[in-house]
Amino acid sequence: MIDYWRDRRAGGLTPARADIDPAGFVHLVPRVFIAARDFADVRFRLAGEAMIELFGREAAPESALALWRSEHRGRVAALLDASLIAGEPIVLEARGDSSEGASLALEMLFAPLIGPRGVADRFLGLCQPLSGVAYGPLSPLVLVAVNGRPAERAHLRLAAVGGRRIA
Repeated sequence: MIDYWRDRRAGGLTPARADIDPAGFVHLVPRVFIAARDFADVRFRLAGEAMIELFGREAAPESALALWRSEHRGRVAALLDASLIAGEPIVLEARGDSSEGASLALEMLFAPLIGPRGVADRFLGLCQPLSGVAYGPLSPLVLVAVNGRPAERAHLRLAAVGGRRIA
């Protein structure tokens, strides 16, 4: 999905929502979502069937931040804001427990998009399990890692020159 998103970048710019065509990632559609920044929240606009099964409810127009434990929501919101500002995707690794007591590790990609107002205020996303099988809706998620680094030490780096990240 990151490769698809990067292919849509024109001259290193964040792609527009209008440039996204699900035909380019048909096999991923059940796990794909579109989310939009909405004042102090990020809300799902569209979500595939696997997302609905995983969280036990329709995703749109629910809050993406509400998927996380309350102690992680502020951090996730700040990371998503930094992703929009930097114009770079972010991958959040999380853990949730099913209603059956099984633990599930999953990854959520948030890749920024330009919305109809001409500003980065949307995300093309992908939610995929990494391990385990969960039956029933997941409990609120625990933030485990950000871009492959343990959550307590990770941050999104914003330093770039000419669209190339340098730090």
